[in-house]
Amino acid sequence: MPEEQQPDDVLHSVENGVSWITLNRPEAMNAVTWDQRERIMALLAAASSDPAIRAVVITATGKGFCAGADLRGSPDTGGERVAGDVARMIRQGAQRFIASVMDCEKPVIAAVNGTAAGIGAHLALACDLVLASESAKFIEVFVRRGLVPDGGGAYLLPRLIGPQRAKELMFFGDSVPAAEAERLGLVNRVVPPEDLDKTAREWAERLAQGPTRAIALTKQLVNASLDADRTTAFAAEATAQEINMTTRDANEGVASFVERRTPSYEGR
Repeated sequence: MPEEQQPDDVLHSVENGVSWITLNRPEAMNAVTWDQRERIMALLAAASSDPAIRAVVITATGKGFCAGADLRGSPDTGGERVAGDVARMIRQGAQRFIASVMDCEKPVIAAVNGTAAGIGAHLALACDLVLASESAKFIEVFVRRGLVPDGGGAYLLPRLIGPQRAKELMFFGDSVPAAEAERLGLVNRVVPPEDLDKTAREWAERLAQGPTRAIALTKQLVNASLDADRTTAFAAEATAQEINMTTRDANEGVASFVERRTPSYEGR
């Protein structure tokens, strides 16, 4: 696929309505730097605002998807650390990074080609759909370093696999192979390594042919549902449908049903 030349540590291309974001520091197992995070967040924000982009894939080169955080290049306060500095760094860094994936208005697919550890695991799990190579593995590595999981881990994992399983992964920090991750519900599908890119492309291009705004509103509803009571969730659903019925794609979907033909969605 055609790639932008700068910066080389995050490759980017747009094909058939799909924004491909590729971590490209294979020598470091794609441990993500501050600058890489800023670049990815900017690309996700651009995808949200660009009607020509209708799906996103996040993947990586080499044997690792993302081995965690590489703190080189982080903003330097230039002075003595005071209480609140670490919390501020987490809010402005890891949490903002993961939120940018969840808040992207286009569906985001993770194509996990190898090790996803720490913030790398949370990057994958924040995506709407997760494809994993048979060689992939997921590691809640924080406990191995005596750290609390950050980047939304304690929020994401219980919602995916329940609190007991989440605690098991976070308390022990064991490596979870792709097949076990699929069984637990961390990933949607495991494929042979040679099929990962092809499957991600098929899924993303299928999404890119769909009713983009309806999918965006559905994403928002599902992401908010576990934090809302029934009354709030039902009200949000009704409002989302009200908004959606103003789109061209909703009108096309209804018309195609009445006319007994295949719909042609424009993403608008």
